[in-house]
Amino acid sequence: MSVAAGQETAAILAFLERIGLTVQQEPLVGKTFLPGVTIRSGALVVDADRLLYPGDLLHEAGHMAVMSPEERASCEGDATGDEMAAIAWSYAAALEIGLDPRVVFHDHGYRSGGANIVENFLQGRYIGVPILRWRGMTHERAVEGGSGSEPAIYPKMQHWLRT
Repeated sequence: MSVAAGQETAAILAFLERIGLTVQQEPLVGKTFLPGVTIRSGALVVDADRLLYPGDLLHEAGHMAVMSPEERASCEGDATGDEMAAIAWSYAAALEIGLDPRVVFHDHGYRSGGANIVENFLQGRYIGVPILRWRGMTHERAVEGGSGSEPAIYPKMQHWLRT
Protein backbone atom coordinates (compact mmCIF):
# COMPACT_ATOMS: atom_id res chain seq x y z
CA MET A 1 0.00 0.00 0.00
CA SER A 2 1.38 3.41 -0.91
CA VAL A 3 1.93 6.10 1.72
CA ALA A 4 -0.94 8.14 0.25
CA ALA A 5 -3.28 5.13 0.33
CA GLY A 6 -2.24 4.45 3.93
CA GLN A 7 -3.05 8.04 4.91
CA GLU A 8 -6.38 7.90 3.08
CA THR A 9 -7.28 4.65 4.83
CA ALA A 10 -6.33 6.10 8.22
CA ALA A 11 -8.47 9.20 7.59
CA ILE A 12 -11.43 7.05 6.53
CA LEU A 13 -11.10 4.76 9.56
CA ALA A 14 -10.93 7.75 11.93
CA PHE A 15 -14.05 9.24 10.32
CA LEU A 16 -15.99 5.96 10.55
CA GLU A 17 -15.08 5.64 14.21
CA ARG A 18 -16.12 9.26 14.85
CA ILE A 19 -19.59 8.75 13.34
CA GLY A 20 -20.19 5.50 15.22
CA LEU A 21 -19.80 2.75 12.62
CA THR A 22 -18.13 -0.33 14.02
CA VAL A 23 -14.86 -1.12 12.25
CA GLN A 24 -12.49 -4.00 13.01
CA GLN A 25 -9.01 -4.20 11.57
CA GLU A 26 -7.69 -7.71 11.12
CA PRO A 27 -6.17 -9.99 8.51
CA LEU A 28 -8.76 -11.48 6.18
CA VAL A 29 -8.15 -14.89 4.68
CA GLY A 30 -9.82 -16.05 1.49
CA LYS A 31 -11.94 -14.20 -1.01
CA THR A 32 -13.96 -11.15 0.04
CA PHE A 33 -16.50 -9.19 -2.02
CA LEU A 34 -13.99 -6.33 -2.25
CA PRO A 35 -10.27 -6.85 -1.68
CA GLY A 36 -9.60 -6.32 2.02
CA VAL A 37 -13.20 -5.60 3.08
CA THR A 38 -16.03 -7.69 4.49
CA ILE A 39 -18.88 -7.24 6.94
CA ARG A 40 -19.33 -9.42 9.99
CA SER A 41 -22.20 -9.02 12.47
CA GLY A 42 -22.78 -5.44 11.40
CA ALA A 43 -19.13 -4.42 11.62
CA LEU A 44 -16.93 -3.41 8.70
CA VAL A 45 -13.88 -5.64 8.78
CA VAL A 46 -10.84 -4.30 6.95
CA ASP A 47 -7.48 -5.80 6.15
CA ALA A 48 -5.43 -2.71 5.27
CA ASP A 49 -2.74 -4.88 3.68
CA ARG A 50 -5.23 -6.32 1.17
CA LEU A 51 -7.27 -3.17 0.61
CA LEU A 52 -6.66 -2.12 -3.00
CA TYR A 53 -8.72 1.08 -3.05
CA PRO A 54 -9.27 2.96 0.24
CA GLY A 55 -12.39 4.58 -1.21
CA ASP A 56 -14.06 1.16 -1.41
CA LEU A 57 -14.12 1.11 2.38
CA LEU A 58 -15.86 4.49 2.48
CA HIS A 59 -18.42 3.43 -0.11
CA GLU A 60 -19.26 0.22 1.76
CA ALA A 61 -19.61 2.29 4.91
CA GLY A 62 -22.12 4.37 2.96
CA HIS A 63 -24.22 1.29 2.30
CA MET A 64 -24.21 0.52 6.00
CA ALA A 65 -24.86 4.12 7.07
CA VAL A 66 -28.06 4.37 5.04
CA MET A 67 -29.43 1.08 6.45
CA SER A 68 -31.80 1.05 9.39
CA PRO A 69 -30.05 0.24 12.68
CA GLU A 70 -31.63 -3.22 12.60
CA GLU A 71 -30.42 -3.93 9.07
CA ARG A 72 -26.97 -2.60 9.92
CA ALA A 73 -26.65 -4.80 13.03
CA SER A 74 -27.48 -7.97 11.11
CA CYS A 75 -25.49 -7.26 7.94
CA GLU A 76 -23.10 -10.03 6.86
CA GLY A 77 -20.67 -10.41 3.97
CA ASP A 78 -21.42 -7.36 1.87
CA ALA A 79 -23.83 -4.45 1.98
CA THR A 80 -25.98 -4.30 -1.12
CA GLY A 81 -28.93 -2.17 -2.04
CA ASP A 82 -29.55 1.56 -1.76
CA GLU A 83 -26.72 2.15 -4.25
CA MET A 84 -27.80 5.70 -5.10
CA ALA A 85 -28.01 6.69 -1.43
CA ALA A 86 -24.62 5.07 -0.73
CA ILE A 87 -23.09 7.02 -3.63
CA ALA A 88 -24.47 10.32 -2.34
CA TRP A 89 -23.41 9.50 1.23
CA SER A 90 -19.87 8.49 0.25
CA TYR A 91 -19.42 11.65 -1.84
CA ALA A 92 -20.46 13.81 1.14
CA ALA A 93 -18.23 11.75 3.45
CA ALA A 94 -15.21 12.17 1.18
CA LEU A 95 -15.69 15.94 1.28
CA GLU A 96 -16.17 15.88 5.06
CA ILE A 97 -12.89 13.98 5.48
CA GLY A 98 -11.08 16.23 3.02
CA LEU A 99 -10.49 13.51 0.42
CA ASP A 100 -10.65 13.99 -3.31
CA PRO A 101 -13.93 12.28 -4.31
CA ARG A 102 -11.94 10.39 -6.96
CA VAL A 103 -10.52 8.31 -4.09
CA VAL A 104 -14.01 6.81 -3.75
CA PHE A 105 -15.09 7.04 -7.37
CA HIS A 106 -11.92 5.59 -8.88
CA ASP A 107 -11.40 4.21 -12.37
CA HIS A 108 -11.55 0.58 -11.23
CA GLY A 109 -15.08 0.73 -9.84
CA TYR A 110 -18.53 1.87 -10.87
CA ARG A 111 -18.18 0.13 -14.23
CA SER A 112 -15.43 2.64 -15.06
CA GLY A 113 -17.93 5.47 -14.53
CA GLY A 114 -16.44 7.02 -11.40
CA ALA A 115 -15.28 10.16 -13.21
CA ASN A 116 -18.82 10.70 -14.53
CA ILE A 117 -20.26 10.41 -11.02
CA VAL A 118 -17.79 12.98 -9.69
CA GLU A 119 -18.52 15.32 -12.60
CA ASN A 120 -22.26 15.11 -11.93
CA PHE A 121 -21.76 15.97 -8.27
CA LEU A 122 -19.40 18.84 -9.10
CA GLN A 123 -22.12 20.24 -11.39
CA GLY A 124 -24.72 19.99 -8.60
CA ARG A 125 -26.49 16.96 -10.09
CA TYR A 126 -26.76 15.05 -6.85
CA ILE A 127 -28.00 11.53 -7.49
CA GLY A 128 -29.28 9.74 -4.41
CA VAL A 129 -29.77 12.84 -2.28
CA PRO A 130 -33.59 12.59 -2.26
CA ILE A 131 -33.22 9.23 -0.48
CA LEU A 132 -30.92 10.78 2.14
CA ARG A 133 -33.41 13.62 2.60
CA TRP A 134 -36.33 11.22 2.90
CA ARG A 135 -34.42 9.40 5.66
CA GLY A 136 -33.77 12.64 7.54
CA MET A 137 -30.02 12.57 6.94
CA THR A 138 -29.68 15.85 4.96
CA HIS A 139 -31.62 18.52 3.09
CA GLU A 140 -31.49 19.38 -0.59
CA ARG A 141 -32.17 23.09 -0.14
CA ALA A 142 -32.87 25.65 2.55
CA VAL A 143 -36.10 25.07 4.44
CA GLU A 144 -38.43 28.07 4.37
CA GLY A 145 -39.86 29.30 7.63
CA GLY A 146 -37.50 27.17 9.69
CA SER A 147 -36.79 28.08 13.28
CA GLY A 148 -33.70 27.57 15.35
CA SER A 149 -30.52 26.36 13.71
CA GLU A 150 -30.42 26.00 9.95
CA PRO A 151 -30.56 22.44 8.63
CA ALA A 152 -27.57 20.90 6.90
CA ILE A 153 -27.77 21.36 3.12
CA TYR A 154 -26.19 18.58 1.06
CA PRO A 155 -23.29 17.78 0.86
CA LYS A 156 -23.40 18.63 4.58
CA MET A 157 -25.23 16.00 6.59
CA GLN A 158 -27.65 16.32 9.52
CA HIS A 159 -26.90 12.73 10.53
CA TRP A 160 -24.21 10.40 9.21
CA LEU A 161 -26.10 7.27 10.29
CA ARG A 162 -29.73 6.48 9.59
CA THR A 163 -31.68 6.22 12.81
